[in-house]
Amino acid sequence: MNDFSRRAFIFGGATAVSAIVFASVNELANYALADPPEPDSKLNTVAIVEFGNDGRRLGKVNREKIRKTHAEWKKQLSVDSYRVTRRAATEAPESGDLVHEHRTGIFRCICCGNALFASSAKFESGTGWPSFWEPIAPENLYEKMDTSFGVVRREVRCTLCDAHLGHVFTDGPDPTGLRYCMNSVALRFWEKKTA
Repeated sequence: MNDFSRRAFIFGGATAVSAIVFASVNELANYALADPPEPDSKLNTVAIVEFGNDGRRLGKVNREKIRKTHAEWKKQLSVDSYRVTRRAATEAPESGDLVHEHRTGIFRCICCGNALFASSAKFESGTGWPSFWEPIAPENLYEKMDTSFGVVRREVRCTLCDAHLGHVFTDGPDPTGLRYCMNSVALRFWEKKTA
């Protein structure tokens, strides 16, 4: 190996190790810190589209935004669901129960039950997370800019309770070209029962 390729190999390896260490420390620091401030106690109304468990669209309604304390969310959710939905963590790839879920039904928010995705929009992205090419109703979720880890991404949150669900990317299939990359622990699947 010549001197240049040896330096490139060492520099490249050191850069990769540094990036992994930085990401790990950043993730650990996120969990070690105290919970974020409690949500504003003022309730406001949001418009969502309700769906039956059979996937039938029930119509647009106005609902009070769901606000709970961190203690209340911790009582309701598993440790992993709390970390993802209330602290914006990410589950490990291929670790979620819903990654390869292929039954007919709908995916709801684990925190509030808001309908988020239909199984007909789910596809195998190969990323290790449940992926969808469109939401069941655009009103039921919202996006915001996420600059964590020094990368600009579009974070996806539940309109009704502000739960962090995952991120949306522009490398999905037709017809939208979008990939809603969600955390399994942020979702609950309701299978459509056949008569």
